[in-house]
Amino acid sequence: MLNFRHLYYFWVVTKEGGFARAAERLDMAVQTISAQVRELEKALGHQLLKPSGRGVALTEAGQAAFARAEEAFQIAQAIPEEVREAANGKLARLAVGFSDGISKLAAHALLEPILATPSLRLLCHEGEFEQLLAELALHQLDVVLAGQAAPNNPNLRLSSERVVQSPIEWYGPTAIVRTAAVAGFPQSLDGLPVLLPTGHSALRFRLDRWFEAQGVRPRIVGEFEDSAMLAVFAARGLGAFPVSRFGASGMAMMRGLRLLGRCEDVSDEVHAIWSRRGQHHPLVTQMLAAVRT
Repeated sequence: MLNFRHLYYFWVVTKEGGFARAAERLDMAVQTISAQVRELEKALGHQLLKPSGRGVALTEAGQAAFARAEEAFQIAQAIPEEVREAANGKLARLAVGFSDGISKLAAHALLEPILATPSLRLLCHEGEFEQLLAELALHQLDVVLAGQAAPNNPNLRLSSERVVQSPIEWYGPTAIVRTAAVAGFPQSLDGLPVLLPTGHSALRFRLDRWFEAQGVRPRIVGEFEDSAMLAVFAARGLGAFPVSRFGASGMAMMRGLRLLGRCEDVSDEVHAIWSRRGQHHPLVTQMLAAVRT
């Protein structure tokens, strides 16, 4: 087991830039702190610090150790406040998983009804679909928002509901939209620079089939796993892009984007997935109730 006291001394030495300043901050002898850091290096099997001028610098191994120590002690510093809030019944914690490829604008719209919750602590994690389901089954997440329903696996004991089925709208920078408007939509997409989700997205498969049915061949200038990043690059003038109508309300946050056309034949889907414990979470219940109404 890693000795966290040794790790803490190493973290302080790194933050302070040397053993002398760390000893002053901790009100301890330099020799004591140095010995503790050497014990940590011995336990990890690698040198973490090296001399640098009058202080010390991190080795490559030390950089990896410090990055994790920084995370650990930032979390540790937050524990007392979170414990007080939880004990007083004030902390409203919700851990949400977002599968790769899901529209971040749609996800924000889904979560919007709970964002005004007092003392809300929202934890958002993005990852692969199977990984998120495993975390959900282990109660590390309260709900997962994904582009597909939960698999029919009795061992996972998960439930799901399609919470969004929304037609696609196309937006683009003003200059591109003005030029393309002459041809009319969807013919305006032919040869137009566009940004699309990557091939792992269910929406990308439906869009490719729709392009073929419409006889248009856009010029793909970018493919993104993160839909929010896709929208940012589009707003910077790179090309037009698709977004679900449900999430298009967030376009107000992106300056310089204009509606190019509406695609009623293709829809984007978002499914909410939860475990047995998650179905009793008040914020999950509130989110689902808002969507249903």
